[in-house]
Amino acid sequence: MQRLLNSIAVMLVMPGVLAAQELRMMHQGSPESIATYEGVAERFHEATGVEIELVYAPHDSYNESFGAAVLSGQLADIVELDAPFLSNYVWSGHMREITPYVSQELLDDMTASNIAQGTYPVDGNLYALGLTDSAVMLFGNRQLLEEAGVRIPTGIEDVWNRDELVGAIEALAGLDGVTWPIDIFRSYGNRTEWITYAYEPLMISAGCDLIDRDSWEASGTIDNEACVDLHVEMQRWVENDWVVPASAGANAFYADGGNVGISLGGFWVYNEYINALGAGNVVVMGMPDLGNGSIGPNGTWIWGITTAAEDPDLAGQFIEFMINDTDYREYVKGNVGFPGMNSFAAESPLYAEGGAMHVALEQHAVERPPHPAYPTITLAYMEAIDEIFSGGDVQDALEEAAENIDIDIEDNGGYPPFGG
Repeated sequence: MQRLLNSIAVMLVMPGVLAAQELRMMHQGSPESIATYEGVAERFHEATGVEIELVYAPHDSYNESFGAAVLSGQLADIVELDAPFLSNYVWSGHMREITPYVSQELLDDMTASNIAQGTYPVDGNLYALGLTDSAVMLFGNRQLLEEAGVRIPTGIEDVWNRDELVGAIEALAGLDGVTWPIDIFRSYGNRTEWITYAYEPLMISAGCDLIDRDSWEASGTIDNEACVDLHVEMQRWVENDWVVPASAGANAFYADGGNVGISLGGFWVYNEYINALGAGNVVVMGMPDLGNGSIGPNGTWIWGITTAAEDPDLAGQFIEFMINDTDYREYVKGNVGFPGMNSFAAESPLYAEGGAMHVALEQHAVERPPHPAYPTITLAYMEAIDEIFSGGDVQDALEEAAENIDIDIEDNGGYPPFGG
């Protein structure tokens, strides 16, 4: 509460608070998160007299909504954005550096991964931030793993290697009572950011990536031997009916009392899992080490100030107010929000030393390629995965993805100053 009171006090004396009587904020989210934003907006209005107009855009078509707002001259003052798309937004001239408009105290509170997800690599400046970051890890059904004779990792130092991961899947496949050994959330769809967000860490751990991050060329990286080998293995899982199909939905891990052994899932599934199966039967494990370490993703939905904002100082004040708002923090904590602020980590016992989700903080996080071509990069990979999981030739699918990415970069002159 003291943090919130201090923020309000600062705002009431800072110049610019009365310069604009309204701010517009574009966002996505669930009905619960929208209600939380509405509460924050009301409290900000009570403290400052400034109205906050919330502009909702659907999650799965958010970038299209953003583009439409730009074209119509209706871009909001504040926007929520998915971190891997930040470089495209900044390169296109739509975002302001956020550092001048929030306090040094807030900046000092940010975790390293929070800074990384909001930083534009060309100038090294921060353009967006949030209360949270994100993580993907492995979840296991303890009873099924033990029945299958599978070793259960105890921390980041003893995560499964590739042979152990494959062995666990194969052992579970032979166990009575297991319908599918692993869920990789095909139910989220084959044209959603989940594909790139969750699977790229496996690629990096296996020794490849979506694109070479020095030359910014995809050919020779996304289609190299390591990438082909990994995706041949994942295709084998699908073809053997070891992977939860899209038609089974997103709750297969705990449906019918739990008949799935392993889940490659985001931090947000933890509450669902323990509520259904009991905390003692849910094992939280770091991502597997496929040869180059236990790698997790970086990047979630964060907040930035657009170049359309007439009063960026006020926009920054609202963002800071929201991040410090007690009710907002409690809502995010209740949804197992992965801390992007050190103060929030201290308030989140699940992620503290000894907490069930602490391993998520320990695994190495790598951001998705921070490049203006990212919309093309992620779409190309989604299309490749769709082709691979549908039984297509792995090498051909990855080579086509590489070609589509490289053509886009070439057509845009290398997206200077990134180079080609």
